[in-house]
Amino acid sequence: MKKVQRSELLDLGEYEKIREHFRGRMIEAKKRRRVSVGEHMTFVFENHDIALLQIQEMLRTERISADKAIHHELETYNELVPGDGELSATLMIEYDDQTERREALDAMADLGEHVALQIGDATHPARFRPLPGEEPGRLPAVNYLFFAPGKDAANALRDASVEASLVVSHPSYEAKAPLSPATRGELADDLEG
Repeated sequence: MKKVQRSELLDLGEYEKIREHFRGRMIEAKKRRRVSVGEHMTFVFENHDIALLQIQEMLRTERISADKAIHHELETYNELVPGDGELSATLMIEYDDQTERREALDAMADLGEHVALQIGDATHPARFRPLPGEEPGRLPAVNYLFFAPGKDAANALRDASVEASLVVSHPSYEAKAPLSPATRGELADDLEG
């Protein structure tokens, strides 16, 4: 999948003209790319267009127009765009109660070893991207991860007879969520793109 290029970014005035339509389209796409696994984990699969939206919104919100700052936003969000044969996702761990959230994040410090994408008989473990400033022995509430099922997995995702699920198998949190047909289609497109 191609990264967002500087030439794709609109200046603030031009972006305002298309913002409502573009955001609406991306909000609908994000619904198809969102998977809840159990009560407290939500995965949102990232792609080029979602990264483009996030960059444009950051430039708009922060009123960024300097080339150096724009380049920084491109680098930051392009890290979320998956490479060939990969899928990437943002994982949000959500507990309303602060104490419960802190205890869960401490208990799941090694979650990276317990998340996988299952497509048919194949299990594709998640690779968590380390974040600057992470506390050792504690899981952040927002994580960025990658799966590497390969381009051939697109065919399996398009085959309704093949099961596909996100699985969390941590001793402190076990849950499995089948991928909807809409999500499977989005991910197959990502792998082919």
